[in-house]
Amino acid sequence: MSDAAHEKEAQGPTATHIHGLTGTQDVERIEAPVTWKAYLICAFASFGGIFFGYDSGYINGVLGSKIFIEAVEGIGAASISESNTSLIVSILSCGTFFGAVIAGDVADFIGRKWTVIFGCLIYMLGVVIQMITGEGDPLAAIVAGRLIAGLGVGFESAIVILYMSEICPRKVRGALVAGYQFCITIGIMLAACVVYATEGRSDTGAYRIPVAIQFLWAIILAGGLLFLPDSPRYFVKRGNIPAATDALARLRGQPKDSEYIQVELAEIVANEEYERQLIPSTTWFGSWANCFKGSLWNGNSNLRKTILGTSLQMMQQWTGVNFIFYYSTPFLKSTGAFTSAFLISMIFTIINVCSTPISFYTVEKWGRRTILLYGALGMLICQFLVAIIGVTVGFNHTTLNAAGESIANNISAVNAQVAFIAIFIFFFASTWGPGAWIVIGEIFPLPIRSRGVGLSTASNWLWNTIIAVITPYMVGTNKGNMKSSVFFVWGGLCTCALVYTYFLVPETKGLSLEQVDKMMEETTPRTSAKWKPSTTFASQLADKKAGQV
Repeated sequence: MSDAAHEKEAQGPTATHIHGLTGTQDVERIEAPVTWKAYLICAFASFGGIFFGYDSGYINGVLGSKIFIEAVEGIGAASISESNTSLIVSILSCGTFFGAVIAGDVADFIGRKWTVIFGCLIYMLGVVIQMITGEGDPLAAIVAGRLIAGLGVGFESAIVILYMSEICPRKVRGALVAGYQFCITIGIMLAACVVYATEGRSDTGAYRIPVAIQFLWAIILAGGLLFLPDSPRYFVKRGNIPAATDALARLRGQPKDSEYIQVELAEIVANEEYERQLIPSTTWFGSWANCFKGSLWNGNSNLRKTILGTSLQMMQQWTGVNFIFYYSTPFLKSTGAFTSAFLISMIFTIINVCSTPISFYTVEKWGRRTILLYGALGMLICQFLVAIIGVTVGFNHTTLNAAGESIANNISAVNAQVAFIAIFIFFFASTWGPGAWIVIGEIFPLPIRSRGVGLSTASNWLWNTIIAVITPYMVGTNKGNMKSSVFFVWGGLCTCALVYTYFLVPETKGLSLEQVDKMMEETTPRTSAKWKPSTTFASQLADKKAGQV
């Protein structure tokens, strides 16, 4: 054998050719090296999480603002009624549910980035309507504004995850998508800061300033995305290979004729052809029906993937974390144990922000499945401890002081409850917070990915809505008045999340989106961490075409 032949053999397996693109048989060479440009582009896309977080956070404080209470309920009112609290909080989630469902179709029609930009415009319209609360019928304005803003948040929350999953390099995809959850926590913290800074105002700025600041997030995200490329996988799905090549080259910081770009794009194109054989193009209704095709007992069926994505987001909401961020202010005020419930709420928020970056490392070191398992275990222990302390010596045992205010009998016990709530937030923020978003962006094949991610995100908002609606009735003094006992509910649901993860959630760490499809076809969730790719889609397609000749 000649020296040149030896050199060629040493370079790796034989190249393959797909639609004029040079592919490879080497499963380790299907993606370009990670560059700082890729990091920065994906990091900016994650900024969309601030929408989600800020909207979840600011309403908590606004509902406790005296001038807002009197604008909605009338002069002299001490608080927003349970029914109006339920409506105001949950209506945003209702809008986001429908926005997330619609966004999947829009993203396949106009592209991922333009769908997010369109969502920003809808969001800004909703903010304008919320700003007029206090004029005319104030309840109608805040409800209508949050419903429309919710549509925009639904577009953004579904498609930013889809966009990031499709453009991020596989070796750091989990860490970068976790940045979306990090931005959610930053949004919650910013909302808490703004509300804390404006709570003492005696004019409508007490609630209009927190609402108006939302404009800034929409302008930054929409303006920045104008300069970023769309997803190359979207262009492949549309059959526009030149545009896909250009987008991928910009994302990876490589020239369009680079071997890295050719190889990665060949793999995407080959996988798309493979998936199209399994999920052929059809009508609009048929494309939605494709999300529910296959056997419930087949781990790689579209039905199983859709159930996995939607139920994973359901489980994330079942942890009870939004109870803390939606209702912590009135809940903690009612204990009488704290002079500033807003400040305690802020501490929870800061723990949330500081804990999330831990997942940047753990999600790639230990994997998605592992952190979800340990996270569920940690959360259920904390929830049950809060409940047990509360019903025995803590928050459930109060007396009225001379002013008629409820005061906890055992302040130390209530402080212990608060400490375990803080530990619970640590476990959530470092595991289930980012983990659920990462997995739903990875498990769907390209033909149904936009709709699958949209449905999964809609599930998150549906359960967000349900929890926002029922919680005031569960803990309201004139309703269920469960007090600390509500944590038995959340602890039981976290136990469900632990069992669910063990049996149903696969490990997707270190795999390309195309390899995830193959892994789910060849293994089970409990054995998925041991699966390794043995061939590329490009080589399989080349071999198949060679056999047909």
